[in-house]
Amino acid sequence: MTTTGARPAALAVAEVPARPARRPAALVAVSGAIAVLLAIPLIFLLIESHRAGFGVVAAQIFRPLTGSLLWNTVRLTVVVTALCAVLGTGAAWLVERTNLPGRRTWAVLLVVPLAIPDFVVSFGWSSLFVSVQGFRGAVLVMTLAVYPLVYLPVAASLRAADPGQEEVARSLGVGPVRTFVRITLGQARGAILGGCLLVALVLLAEYGAFEMLSYRTFTTEIFANLQLPTEIPAACALSLVLVAISLVVLAAEGWLRGGGRAARSGPMVQRVMPPQRLRPAAMAAALTGCSLLVAAALGLPVGASIYWIVRGGVPSVSNSVSVSMLSAAWHTAAYGASAAAADTLLALPVAVLAIRHTGTVRRLLERSTYLVLALPGVVIALALTYFTEQYAGSFGYQTAPLLVLCYVIMFFPLALVGVKAAIARAPASLEEVARSLGQGRLSAFSRVTLRLAAPGLVAAFCLVFLETVTELTATLILIPTGVQTLATQFWQYQSSLSYAQAAPFALVMIAVAALPSIALGRFFQRSAQARG
Repeated sequence: MTTTGARPAALAVAEVPARPARRPAALVAVSGAIAVLLAIPLIFLLIESHRAGFGVVAAQIFRPLTGSLLWNTVRLTVVVTALCAVLGTGAAWLVERTNLPGRRTWAVLLVVPLAIPDFVVSFGWSSLFVSVQGFRGAVLVMTLAVYPLVYLPVAASLRAADPGQEEVARSLGVGPVRTFVRITLGQARGAILGGCLLVALVLLAEYGAFEMLSYRTFTTEIFANLQLPTEIPAACALSLVLVAISLVVLAAEGWLRGGGRAARSGPMVQRVMPPQRLRPAAMAAALTGCSLLVAAALGLPVGASIYWIVRGGVPSVSNSVSVSMLSAAWHTAAYGASAAAADTLLALPVAVLAIRHTGTVRRLLERSTYLVLALPGVVIALALTYFTEQYAGSFGYQTAPLLVLCYVIMFFPLALVGVKAAIARAPASLEEVARSLGQGRLSAFSRVTLRLAAPGLVAAFCLVFLETVTELTATLILIPTGVQTLATQFWQYQSSLSYAQAAPFALVMIAVAALPSIALGRFFQRSAQARG
């Protein structure tokens, strides 16, 4: 649906200090062009707001409904983000720093829930338990759906952190609890905040799960308003409020993160902290907690889908085949792979600028790309529709390229945080050595930096692919005529309460997205073994 220290990511590693080098004009220009592309939805909102007039927009913002939506959105974001921080950090510490049995298996199982769409998790719980509705249901479903966004960067951060700092603290008589709070969590602070940032932005843009749970947020209201031409000004006004909230979240994350960086005690040190041995009672509690978490986040949604298939019998599966499940799976995978590849390539210049250079321009370009993650997919889809109608004579509307472009805009921030982490793994000094040996700038970058960053780039590709496979709202608007994806076909069936017909699509969606999730887990395991 992804750097430690100052700028964590969904695939975080210790970030090298940015050096005060002259910014290449071409790099700034390309990054600026990408930032403009990502600003299309914001430009659309400003144009529509200007058309409606300041008075109309202000009246839509300052009404009781906006206050109610603000309360629903903010309280859910705060509670779910806090729970994800606790669950993700705790699970990462158990897997990376203790003698938990089967750590390699847990490392994969704890990541796989990322492959399950939020609305499928909601479907699994709400279709079996009618009490899973409203605020409590939304907290349960979204926590289980997005906690891996915290687990991934924290696990990588704990693996890359310097064990010497904890050893020094213990040698000075600091107890294990204080060492954990001040040193372990201190080193992972950037990763925790980075994961929480992604969780908060994803929550602000979520639609499908909240619609199923009858929980009104800005996104559900925006989607409803955009279905009526007369309510577009109201939808734009609410979208601007959502952008303002995302700005507050970004500012808060930057302030809390501060300027600290995770550092090692010596150059190129690759030591790993020996696993902490848990007492029998703690071991039992750890195994129970991990089992319950995986069962609730992974087992129940999968089990619910199987239950509805079995209850529906063979006819339900036959009906699913009759609507071309294989065709839907093929289009889903093709759109996802295209968008993931494009995002990974586009994120390279912005990531290099962010990691290797300093300054206000770099910071503004980098941080501005995160705003789009908080916008509902329906707003981005309608922005692209507007520009194609106004400036391209509707050329490309409801075609595969426009849908892929929408995915690229929506999920660029996930690619950026992943690519930044990958670039941070390749020290700039090695590229400078290649330059000193006669290699050109591009040759040194491709032969040194890209080779070292390749595993992280693959992981970033997988992260974007996961999100595109499960995207719903924008796909409903821009999908080509006569084509279905797994998400849209699932949504049609579940909206009509045809759970037996919807369940097979949920399982296939999980299967398609599970492969890159497992690849992410394997990537972390290979990284751990390489450092060991």
